[in-house]
Amino acid sequence: MPETLYRMARPESLRIAHLDSFLAVYHRSSGITHLITAPAPEIMAVLGEAGMTVAALTERLAADYELGDTDPAALAARLDELVAAGLVSIA
Repeated sequence: MPETLYRMARPESLRIAHLDSFLAVYHRSSGITHLITAPAPEIMAVLGEAGMTVAALTERLAADYELGDTDPAALAARLDELVAAGLVSIA
């Protein structure tokens, strides 16, 4: 069974504004504005439109943000939250 591939929602479906330590993300399809903080913006930025598996995303986040101990299960849970909000999709 292939691994799940996650990708950021299409850029045209989101309107993003930086607000100090928060990121306001307006999801056009639902009409909901989400206020998110780390690590959600970093996850979305690294995913991009190409998409990644949890394992690849864990490695990339660890390298880009110099994370010491990473937990793929915690990252998968965060991805599921972002999918539920419509900010990330499953390919």
